[in-house]
Amino acid sequence: MFESIEAAAPDAILGLMEVFRADGNPDKINLTVGVFKDESGLTPVLKCVKAAERRLLDNETTKTYLPISGLSDFCRQTQELYFGANHEVVTSSRAATVQTPGGTGALRVAADFLKHNLGSDTIWCSTPTWPNHPKVFKAGGIEVKNYPYFDADSHGVNVDAMLEAIRKMPAGNVICLHACCHNPTGADPTMEQWKQIADAVYERGLLPLLDFAYLGFGDGIQQDAAALLQFARPETELLVASSYSKNFGLYSERVGALSVVTQNRDAVKTVDSQLKATIRTNYSNPPEHGAAIVSTILNDADLTAQWESELAAMRDRINGMRTLFTQKMSEKLPDREFTFIERQRGMFSYTGLTPEQVDRLREEHSVYIVRDGRINVAGISHANVDALCAAIAKVLAD
Repeated sequence: MFESIEAAAPDAILGLMEVFRADGNPDKINLTVGVFKDESGLTPVLKCVKAAERRLLDNETTKTYLPISGLSDFCRQTQELYFGANHEVVTSSRAATVQTPGGTGALRVAADFLKHNLGSDTIWCSTPTWPNHPKVFKAGGIEVKNYPYFDADSHGVNVDAMLEAIRKMPAGNVICLHACCHNPTGADPTMEQWKQIADAVYERGLLPLLDFAYLGFGDGIQQDAAALLQFARPETELLVASSYSKNFGLYSERVGALSVVTQNRDAVKTVDSQLKATIRTNYSNPPEHGAAIVSTILNDADLTAQWESELAAMRDRINGMRTLFTQKMSEKLPDREFTFIERQRGMFSYTGLTPEQVDRLREEHSVYIVRDGRINVAGISHANVDALCAAIAKVLAD
């Protein structure tokens, strides 16, 4: 029976990792997969995480199953971290939050929940968006359509085209939005533009799903949550898929959460029951260790302060590499504009490189970039930036 199965196409991003590992060039550069890297090219374990793990190891007494919805403390802390402890959504108890295996797990639970309970048939994603978005939503039985987002000329957000598209979407449809540090472009709306977008979404009767994978990686925790708060208005409904992979460095622990904000607290119990039913038939219940790390850190003032400091250091390194890359490229190609790299936020940037130029970078210089021209800025270092910029300049100049 298995002989009739056709091979699946390799993942556009993870598939490049296999090619990179097979490359024998000792000076090869990897700017593909979205993981933070320090100056030495490693993805470190945060010191606050190590401290929390030591406490867990000393105090752990059981490995029994978690509840279907996960650690209750973790779910509470997720709401308080993303919305703010004193925000009306939290104080009015009108959000149901469940722990999930990473942000991707949160998106899939959201897709199944929306399809089976609201009969949602369509979700709108930005052009471009994270390549796994349409795959996850389609796997949940939801049709994916696209709205304009990125303006290639300005390397920023085409907010006028975006608003025009939103105002034509059928009421009841779901719209997926990147709350900050847009993946793959790194281009975010301004706060005034976010207000316009939220106004248009609710005036049109759409249900927003905010993918929030990079809290703290843009300009700061509170600053990065500002877009979410534009949507968290009294009596509004929305979904938030949270990830702790990046801001806590817990990539392999798969720590995420899905929050469903209801119009009032009366609907929370019902929504929570349906989220649990969805999870039960998917992965039954989530793993504990990663969520326990987050909970331990956020329950301790000293560990929280240490986490915020380490998060700021990661953010500063990324933004510093943006500045350095811009300076080096401006030196090598003074007639071309690269300041947009500094304006963008988060781990990623759209370089404007064509697929053909990306292929040349890989084949001629062992520089690995996703074919749409997206780079992981965290993969840049003082050690490789000269070689990287020289290779890009060569390809752009030819």
